[in-house]
Amino acid sequence: MQILRGLGGALLWIAASLLGLVAVLLCVTIILLPVGIPLLMLARRMFTRSVALMLPRAMSHPVDEGRKKTKKLSRKARKKAKKKAKRQAEKAADKLRR
Repeated sequence: MQILRGLGGALLWIAASLLGLVAVLLCVTIILLPVGIPLLMLARRMFTRSVALMLPRAMSHPVDEGRKKTKKLSRKARKKAKKKAKRQAEKAADKLRR
């Protein structure tokens, strides 16, 4: 799966490079400047997306990964707290019986 993402990112990088080159050539021509500027912005977005495809998910989406990790840790802490509270309740019940 990572190989496919890397390959897709590389192909997108090449396409963005070619589109950027065409956009720069259009921007040099004063008459075609209104066409070249949007193409340049599109090429920039394509570069950003290609880098995101090539990097691991944790680096390209650090906030999402942090949320996942936090959710997992909080779930574990909740389970431990429940077990601890149950044991304490059992100990208290045993003391009251005696």
